[in-house]
Amino acid sequence: MSRPPFCVPPAGVRAHRLATRRGEFAVLDAGPAPGIPCAGTALLVPGYTGSKEDFIALLRPLAAAGFRAVAVDGRGQYETLGPGSRAAYGLGALAEDVLAQGEALAGGGPVHLTGHSLGGLIARGAVLRAMAAGTLPAPFASLTLMASGPARVARFQRWRVRLLVATLPVLGPSAVWRMWNPRPEAGEIGAFLRTRWLAHTPQQLLATGRTLRHEPDRVARLAAAGLPVHVLSGERDGAWPVPLLDRMARRLNARRTVIRDAEHSPNAEQPEATAAALTDFWLTATSRPAPAGRRTAAPA
Repeated sequence: MSRPPFCVPPAGVRAHRLATRRGEFAVLDAGPAPGIPCAGTALLVPGYTGSKEDFIALLRPLAAAGFRAVAVDGRGQYETLGPGSRAAYGLGALAEDVLAQGEALAGGGPVHLTGHSLGGLIARGAVLRAMAAGTLPAPFASLTLMASGPARVARFQRWRVRLLVATLPVLGPSAVWRMWNPRPEAGEIGAFLRTRWLAHTPQQLLATGRTLRHEPDRVARLAAAGLPVHVLSGERDGAWPVPLLDRMARRLNARRTVIRDAEHSPNAEQPEATAAALTDFWLTATSRPAPAGRRTAAPA
């Protein structure tokens, strides 16, 4: 779970619902100031137990760099309602949702897809579905995998997710929250985190928890898609070890960026450095420069 540094949308960030062929999705949306040309659109997909607010601190820096930034709640996440069937939250269904979101945003220039953690696995699935349909590079001009690895999460995280999935149907969301947060954070952020957790559709958490524990390695298929890829992470990560992310980037011939003083959520922990790394990649993605090895981005 990412802990956003704040949860109230700042000036220039609009909360609304994005209409797609797969239904409506709650989003936070920020664009360049009037009169500034838009360089493209960033579609930001959150991770397990997360929401669009995980990217809230990125939105204004991305807009200031000339991009429209759209962070989305996936189906069953926080403010996007979802059905009560676990089958509705398989990776294929969620990837098709992201593909539909990309199509809905494609009229504003190139769409740069970014997925954090579980969101990276879903975003990868959306790219592979576009490849299978023969539409690439539409609707996506690039893919950034943020703190998201080649396959299932590390062993310790698999055990944590297994425990959550086992207790949720038995105890219910409120009791599970109390179990995992015996000393809950006070104030606005603490209240938001609890509200968000309780708003998630339980079946979404159960189904996507299984994805985190069982997702196979699809790196070779992604490499065959030929899309510019960026592998970005903090310098420490408990979900996928950083050396594993390094190796994945080499397999993808991808740009590799490590954000200093960040762990699993550089989007929330070091948003300025993360936004700078993202926009630098997006501005050069269409020219397809050769990757120059691992890059380190220091906090601003």
